[in-house]
Amino acid sequence: MGPEFISRDLDLWAYANGVELDFSRPGKPTDNAFIESLNGKFRAECLNAHWFMSLADARGKCERWRRDCNTRPPHSAIGYRTLAEARTASRLTQPALTP
Repeated sequence: MGPEFISRDLDLWAYANGVELDFSRPGKPTDNAFIESLNGKFRAECLNAHWFMSLADARGKCERWRRDCNTRPPHSAIGYRTLAEARTASRLTQPALTP
């Protein structure tokens, strides 16, 4: 199956499930540098590091990677906190939304 058929199927699936597809401009990965960075780390540290024997096995290994990524040793870029700690601190400093 060629890419033109895969894109059509993806488009049909997105439409049927109420998902709006939004693509980065070709050659402009900096349009969303955060997700590009996450995608690279996820591929290198999880997808390329494991064999997946089933969908359940893939889900379990990906979930373990996600948990480890959020709790592993602190990052200097976020004040030597783990991602989970930085997320909590960010929530505490955000002003409350009022209706």
